[in-house]
Amino acid sequence: MKKNIKSIAIVRLSALGDIVNSAVILQFIHQKYPDAKIEWITEEVFAPLLQNHPLLHRVHTINLKELKKSKSLSQLIKTISKLRSLGKFDIIIDMQGLLKSAIVSRLVGRKTHGFDKNSSRESLSRFFYKTTSYIEYDENIVKRNTFLASDGLGFKINDLMLLKKQRVFEVPNYPINKSEKKNIAIVIGASWESKKYPKEKVAELCNELGQNCYIIWGNDKEREDALWICKNSSFAILTPKLSLLELVSFVSSVDLLIGNDTGPTHIAWAQNIASVTLFGPTTKRMMYETSKNLFVKSDSKVDIYKIDKNDFSIGEIEVKSIAKKARELLI
Repeated sequence: MKKNIKSIAIVRLSALGDIVNSAVILQFIHQKYPDAKIEWITEEVFAPLLQNHPLLHRVHTINLKELKKSKSLSQLIKTISKLRSLGKFDIIIDMQGLLKSAIVSRLVGRKTHGFDKNSSRESLSRFFYKTTSYIEYDENIVKRNTFLASDGLGFKINDLMLLKKQRVFEVPNYPINKSEKKNIAIVIGASWESKKYPKEKVAELCNELGQNCYIIWGNDKEREDALWICKNSSFAILTPKLSLLELVSFVSSVDLLIGNDTGPTHIAWAQNIASVTLFGPTTKRMMYETSKNLFVKSDSKVDIYKIDKNDFSIGEIEVKSIAKKARELLI
């Protein structure tokens, strides 16, 4: 523990799954520093996820994507001015470890903490930190995130603490109809096509499970695929358009979630909901495995330092192997 820590800023700009996996640290910081004010800097689009979090004093937003698109000098100046005016912090923790997040952290203040040159994908980021931590880049992503923050703040987090964590987000229950069948959410989207389990196999999986299979979608293309799945399985149910908070609420209310390596799937772990994560071009490094958070990986070999976005091996995962894991969790 470090003395005189009264104000903490966390920089984690994106993406959804990474913010979810980073936000677990809040409960542990609060346990060690119950009187400290914790603030978070993130991209505008993800702010609703964090804005009403009971352990956050304030959430600050920026829009780097729009800034990059517009290339507006005046907007850049406003963003820099905004970051510099957030106030003084006893420590600013960059949980993203990229050059852009390191620059954002340094604009907020001088007392920055981040990954050292051997721990980050973009080693130049280290030049913007006052202090650094070392942890293997190939270590589990949740362990990396929590270790970085706890090391910077002078305390330790172990596996038992992570296994006994409280739900990361406090949300009301979603009004899902209760029946004799189990309610299973299936996430069909992902940031890359090669991370998506084929819709044909999703429909087959719904038929194999024979439960209420709610298909979660996030854009028009995914909705088209979801409708196709529903037409090809009488067990598949199309979910309505969900806001970010409604998504967390929905996931928090099901019996099981099955999904690709993507944000909504990671929400299940954060909310202590049973899940099966499907991996093709990525690995279980991206999730925290527990007795009720399992995974199925294709046979392809993955180089985490050079991810192959043309690896479509996820489609080779057998439906029966997913269903077997699901049934283990539904007992």
